[in-house]
Amino acid sequence: MRAQVHYAFAKDKGFAVIPGRQPLTVAVREGASPLALTEVRRVLGRTFLLEAHSPVEFERLLSEGFGGGALDGTAAAAAEKQESLETLFDGIPQTEDLLAGEGDAPIVSLINGLLHDAVKRRASDIHIDPFEEKLSIRYRIDGELQEVLVASRRIAAPLVSRIKVMSRLDISEKRMPQDGRVSLSLGGRALDVRVATLPTRYGERVALRILDTRQALIGLDGLGMDPLTHDRFKAVLAEPNGVILVTGPTGSGKTTTLYSSLALLNTGRVNIMTLEDPVEYGLDGISQTPMDHKVGLTFAATLRSILRNDPNIVMVGEIRDAETAEVALEFALTGRLALSTVHTNSSAGAITRLRDMGIESFLLASTLRAVLAQRLVRRLCPHCKTPFQPDAALLGRLGLPANFNGTFYHPGSCDACARTGHSGRLGVYELLVINADIKRLIHEQASEEAIERAAFANAEMLFSNGLRHVLSGETSPEELLHVCRRESWSNGGV
Repeated sequence: MRAQVHYAFAKDKGFAVIPGRQPLTVAVREGASPLALTEVRRVLGRTFLLEAHSPVEFERLLSEGFGGGALDGTAAAAAEKQESLETLFDGIPQTEDLLAGEGDAPIVSLINGLLHDAVKRRASDIHIDPFEEKLSIRYRIDGELQEVLVASRRIAAPLVSRIKVMSRLDISEKRMPQDGRVSLSLGGRALDVRVATLPTRYGERVALRILDTRQALIGLDGLGMDPLTHDRFKAVLAEPNGVILVTGPTGSGKTTTLYSSLALLNTGRVNIMTLEDPVEYGLDGISQTPMDHKVGLTFAATLRSILRNDPNIVMVGEIRDAETAEVALEFALTGRLALSTVHTNSSAGAITRLRDMGIESFLLASTLRAVLAQRLVRRLCPHCKTPFQPDAALLGRLGLPANFNGTFYHPGSCDACARTGHSGRLGVYELLVINADIKRLIHEQASEEAIERAAFANAEMLFSNGLRHVLSGETSPEELLHVCRRESWSNGGV
């Protein structure tokens, strides 16, 4: 296909047209051979500007310009023909066997088009749900589900079957949930797609989690922490031993924070090992072990035997039970550093949660170093956000005085944000560092509120930290109120 030839030429020679740029501009990768410029002139047939880019920037432009160049070429072809998802669905015959034929069968083109479109829209998940009269396809973008297509339910069975083939699942098993994985290449960057099927009343539903390593390994400096929290967290990570926990609900960015922390610690002079269920992103220079409960490879069992591999730092994907928690804390007693996650609503709540699991207070006090609680709020689109003056009721909900004089923003609607009013997400954090006072309170089995009062007398909790994004106009007050509860006592925040 013509798109494939252009993609291969651009990737090999280091010349690519920058989409949407006027006048016509060609990106040039550093180190590209000038001999290929003659062929670029012949293909374009008109004058153009040249713009130098680093290899990393060039790969990003290539990805945006060509999209699914490695998805068997079909997604790239659809993009070149300006075909929409609706067009791909309309092109599926009413009677033809959708899985029959060569690699360009309609159902294959449809799946490739879906993946290409989802990545282009920055979706983290694709949900395919069959209902009585329809098939619903939704993307999770910036944490919110958006329905992108409604199609005939007759498409569901062949669509799910093809996805099962791609992820090496049993296509004959429709009564039990299944999990699989697909590895793809999109515009020069590697993607993993985690596949989960679940039987429902009207057929199997499929959830596709799109894992992009480039987005996960953004580094601690790229997480958007405020300077004080960033510096305090880096200081905690420099501790030689102990347990550091990251807490928050599902989808709050805990895994990204852990991976960014490991990237900072991965100096080559320490042995870092991870236990994950499953391994989501590959980390160069770090030993990663996926859990397999069918054969007894659990967090607790693996963590017990991992000492024989002489690790300095261990990351446990999640503390789910008392056994895992106890082994992780005992591991830290041997002079190692352990990082993990736990599902609680606040940083102090993690201490209560571990107590409820049956962990002794003396063990918690002697090994726990810090707990980082976090949330993600959607960033307002800078192109269409609309200013407004808050009323007294909203100011009261935000804990601001009635005479507060400031401008807040609502989400708008424009082409740049696909009419959603939002573009990307921001982190909201609270960091509880275990100092001498907190250790004493843990020993005394103090209440969660008492620990919060001591820990955050001179530091921000989640809501206060997130309020900064509202005051700066980066997110809306409604978004903050939706994601964070306002603390019931004043801690001297914003």
